[in-house]
Order: sequence, then C-alpha cells, then structure tokens
Amino acid sequence: MGQYTRLMTPKSRTIRLETASDTDALGVALASVAKAGDCILLSGQIGAGKSALARAFIRARLGEDTEVPSPTFTLVQTYEDTNSEIWHADLYRLSDPNEAVELGLTDAFDDHICLIEWPELLGDMVPDTALRITITVTPTAHVATLLYNGAWAKKLDRMHA
Repeated sequence: MGQYTRLMTPKSRTIRLETASDTDALGVALASVAKAGDCILLSGQIGAGKSALARAFIRARLGEDTEVPSPTFTLVQTYEDTNSEIWHADLYRLSDPNEAVELGLTDAFDDHICLIEWPELLGDMVPDTALRITITVTPTAHVATLLYNGAWAKKLDRMHA
C-alpha cells in the first residue's frame, strides 16, 4: 500500500457542466490523460453526475458499447483496459473505511486507474496524488471543481475539456 496523506496546497479548476454532454466530455477528456496509478475522487450530492462522469470515462477507454452498471450494490466494478484495470467504486454503502482495504481498493491505488464515488468515506486512506472532483448542482448548471497537485497539473494542461 502506498503513502496516503492529505492533499497539500492543491491547485484548482472549475468547469461548468451545463448539459449531460458536458459531463460526458469531461469524462472523455480525463480518460485521455489518465494512466495506471491514477485515482480520481468524485464527490457531490446524489444525482450530481458522479456516475455519469465515471461511465463516460470508462466508455472513452473501452468503447461506447461497454456496459457500465453502477457499483452501488457491488461496491466495485473492474474493467480491463489496455495497460491496466479500471476500478469504479461507489462507497456510499461503506460503513467503515477498513472495508475498502478488504475490497482491495487501497492496493488498487498503486497499479490501476481508480474512479471513486463518495471518497469521503475512505477517511485518510486516499492517495495524496489523487485528482479530487466535486460536482455541485446550481440552478443553471452543474459545476465541477477539480483540486489537484503538480502531477495532475501537467495532465490537465494536456486535456481538452
């Protein structure tokens, strides 16, 4: 298991998601720059678009026809990508952060791409290199706030969203 600490002095970027297509475009853009060992934390209220963003990411990597069920009840769905696995986790039903360890999720942080909904339920077990995305619902649009460190800064500069 790698080092897990709080994200220090993060940079931020805000993206307006006025339509479902905007959410999909963000997922596709993230998929174009993510690599094994990357972790994307998706926070926001129910219905904010966390699963839609994860679904667009996975389909961008594996093809539009890929079935991407919500991992709400299974907690984790895994997908074989060319160079790694993609782990899509929904931790809403987690009752203790140690359950994530039992699922193998914290080990997956080191070698796989991890998309994690409800990451606040992990406590302090999130990688310090994670990209944090909080989706907020406003009266006119959803707004994605990205918090990231230096490694993600380079990737996000290459990303087209």
